[in-house]
Amino acid sequence: MTRSAPGILVSAGLLLAAAGCAGTGPAATPPAADDPTTQAADPRPQPVLPARRARSEVSPRRPASATLPSGRVVPVTAAGTTGAGVLDVPDDVDVAGWWRGGSRIGDPFGSILLAAHVDSWTEGLGPFAEMLTTSEGARVRLEADGLRQDFEVTSRRLVPQGGLADDAWIYAAAGDLRLTLVTCAPPYDAGRGGYQNLAVVSARPIGPPETT
Repeated sequence: MTRSAPGILVSAGLLLAAAGCAGTGPAATPPAADDPTTQAADPRPQPVLPARRARSEVSPRRPASATLPSGRVVPVTAAGTTGAGVLDVPDDVDVAGWWRGGSRIGDPFGSILLAAHVDSWTEGLGPFAEMLTTSEGARVRLEADGLRQDFEVTSRRLVPQGGLADDAWIYAAAGDLRLTLVTCAPPYDAGRGGYQNLAVVSARPIGPPETT
């Protein structure tokens, strides 16, 4: 896929539309992803931490890396938005972008949102292609300077491009703490702008953040 794609569109209400999913054809064939209709009716992770609790004693920090269920460590950089409200997902498929408007490691509430390209013409499939097939119960670890937190996958959904407008749970810095991982997903249709779906993986914290 090329980098002419709109990326994740974030308007004043944080409308997620895509994850850099357009182009003239996929660089490689991503793993088959589940049909959205086969996913759980309510994909929101069940809370592990109380919905209302005292603010964490640790100083919140943005994630610097994510260890995926396969053990692959993905560097994470801060991602802002353009004037058009598009999340600036890193061009490098081996790097994920953390949305600056979301939550951090050590925050007691909200969504820690990470997004990455699924593939590239020059680099092939990226680590986030793993999000197309990851299962409930898989573990993801976020780390920052002197801080880490483990999460357990609770759901994986396929959402049609542009279908996340009303799902504030994915990006809101409110509600129970959760990790949200997003990448684009098959099918790929060049005539319709590229990948037609987004893979949205939700994970809940296994415990509080730990200092390292």
